[in-house]
Order: sequence, then C-alpha cells, then structure tokens
Amino acid sequence: MAITETEFQRAEARGQALREAGHAVSARYDRRRARVIVSLNTGVQIAFPPHLAEGLADAAPDDLADIEISPAGLGLHWPRLDADLYVPALLHGVFGTKNWMARQLGAAGGQARSAAKAAAARENGRKGGRPRKAATT
Repeated sequence: MAITETEFQRAEARGQALREAGHAVSARYDRRRARVIVSLNTGVQIAFPPHLAEGLADAAPDDLADIEISPAGLGLHWPRLDADLYVPALLHGVFGTKNWMARQLGAAGGQARSAAKAAAARENGRKGGRPRKAATT
C-alpha cells in the first residue's frame, strides 16, 4: 500500500502538533524518591511511581534507570524490560493499555472498603453467599 504525498504531509502535521503540546527532552529514574521523572520541552516535569505504569511495576531499579527517548520525544522505552510509554498519554494520566488500566481499576475497586460494601457483603451472606459453580464434565 503506497502512501500519497498528501497523507504523508498530514501525518507530519499531526506529529508536529503532538510535539508542540510537549515532548520529552530527558528521562531518568530517581532511586531515592522511587519515581520516573520526565522533563518536557515546555519546562514541565512529570514524576510517577513505576508501579503505576504497565511493564514497570516489578522492575529492578537498574532496569528502570535505563530509559531511551524516541527521536521525536513522544515515546519512552525501557530496553531491558521491553516496555514503552507514550508521552502524550502520560500527560493525560494514561499509564498503559485500555485492558491493563481496566484491570488496575477493577483490582482497586475490589479492594475498596466502605460501609456500603460491608453492608452488601453481610446481606449477601444472609442469603447464603455466593452461589456455587456447577461442576462441568
């Protein structure tokens, strides 16, 4: 499939617009604070704990310290972990794929403790609890 000159120019314009909104000029892992710190061309710095990002949660500090920035400054890559993050997504609080983010939210919701959740669990227990799974043969 050939790309036309017009399509190429549009893609270039989209990439330039993304870069103007902010692109990475440096990235490092701060061992003392246990944070990945990304400096943008706009002067803004973003810092986040690795456990928030897909592929970084269980990484060793030495692996987290080895960060590469894509030539356009829109991507971060950890070669030892084979993990990648998209800088424009980080600016919007997206730290992984939709499926990964949904699993993280689901796990956090399952761990929530509230009076309403406790009352619902007690009521469910009075009804006999969770139904048993039927055995399949």
